[in-house]
Amino acid sequence: MATLYPNLILETLRGVRYPGNGKNVVELGMIEDDIRIDGNNVSFSMIFDKPTDPFIKSVVRSAEAEINRVLGPEVEIKDHIAVKYRQPVVEKPKMLPGVKNIIGVSSGKGGVGKSTVAANLAVALAAAGHKVGLLDADIFGPSMPKMFGVEDEQIYMVNKEGRDWIEPIERYGVRMLSIGFLVDKEKPVLWRGTMASNALRQLISDAWWGELDYFLIDMPPGTSDIHLTLVQSLGITGVVVVTTPQEVALADARKGIAMFTDPKVNVPILGLVENMAWFTPESHPDEKYYIFGKDGGKELAEKEGVELLARIPLVMGIREKADNGSPAACKLLTDPADADAEALAFGALADAVIGAVARRNQDLPPTEAVKMKH
Repeated sequence: MATLYPNLILETLRGVRYPGNGKNVVELGMIEDDIRIDGNNVSFSMIFDKPTDPFIKSVVRSAEAEINRVLGPEVEIKDHIAVKYRQPVVEKPKMLPGVKNIIGVSSGKGGVGKSTVAANLAVALAAAGHKVGLLDADIFGPSMPKMFGVEDEQIYMVNKEGRDWIEPIERYGVRMLSIGFLVDKEKPVLWRGTMASNALRQLISDAWWGELDYFLIDMPPGTSDIHLTLVQSLGITGVVVVTTPQEVALADARKGIAMFTDPKVNVPILGLVENMAWFTPESHPDEKYYIFGKDGGKELAEKEGVELLARIPLVMGIREKADNGSPAACKLLTDPADADAEALAFGALADAVIGAVARRNQDLPPTEAVKMKH
C-alpha cells in the first residue's frame, strides 16, 4: 500500500464523478479541506448543495470504492466520510411553541352566541387558575374587543429574543388579540380570502403569546378559507361546537362537526355547547321557557357521539355584560363566592372542557397541522 497523504486522497477522488453533471467531485469543490490520516484510517467531509440531493448516498459509496480500488483495500474509509450541506438545514419554527392546548370554538352558523361562549369560556378558564390566550379569528365580524371592553386600546410591539413581536392585550386574566384592533371598527373589512388568511397567520405567528395552558380561537361561523388556514397552520387539540336547540342551527352544527371529523382534517370534537337552551326570566329564576326548542343540542350530541359539555340558558344578563365589556364569567374572578347562575354556568363549562381536553390528550396522539393536497 502506498504512503497516504492528503493530496494523494484528492487525486484519487478525481476519479469520482457526480451523476448530475459528470464532473469529478474535486473539480466541483465537494471535498472539504479536512482530510485526516491516522495510519490506515482516512476521513474527510463531502459537501452537497442540499439535504434533498438524490445522489448523496451513491456519491459517498463511489468515493469509498474508488479509494479502496486505487489505494488498496487496507485503507479504512467506509463510514468515515461526513456529509455537509452548502445550504444549512433550517427547520420551520413551530407556531405557538409555548402553548399546551389549542381549542377552536366553532359554530355552523352565525347568531348562536359562539363568541359570547368563547369569551366567557376564556375568562372562566383563567378564573380556574390557567394561563389563557384568546384569538378573535372572526375576521369579518370581530367582537372580542367590545366584549372585553378594549375597543379603544392600542396595539404595541414588544422586543423578545432579539426581534419585535405584537403584544396581546391582557384583560380579565386573558391574553387577547383581534383583527378588530387593526381596522376601523366603523367600516367593514373588505378583504379577499388570502388577505384575511395572511392577517390571521400574523396574529398567530408574529405575536408574543408566551406560555399558555389553553389558546382559544373564536372561529368565524360556517366553513371557510379561515377554517382551512387554521387547521393547516396549527395542530388544533380539539374543537368546541356551539349551537342553539332550533333545527336550523342544529343542521349547520352537523356540517361543522362533519368538516372537522373529515379524514382529511381529523380534528377531534371536544364536545357540544347548547346555547340559549331555555329562557329564564330574571324575576322567576326557577322557570324555563324553551323558546328555540327543547333538547336539540342534547339529541345532536347523542346522535353524533360527542359530549354535551354544557347547556347555557338565555339570560339577559349574559348579553348585557358582554355588551358592557365585562363577560358574565368575570364574577368568577372578582367575587367567586357570590357568583350568579350565569357565571356558574360558564364555570361548569370550563370544568367540562378541561376534562374533555385531558381525556382527549390521554386517548389520542397530538393533532398535526393538516397537509391538504390541492
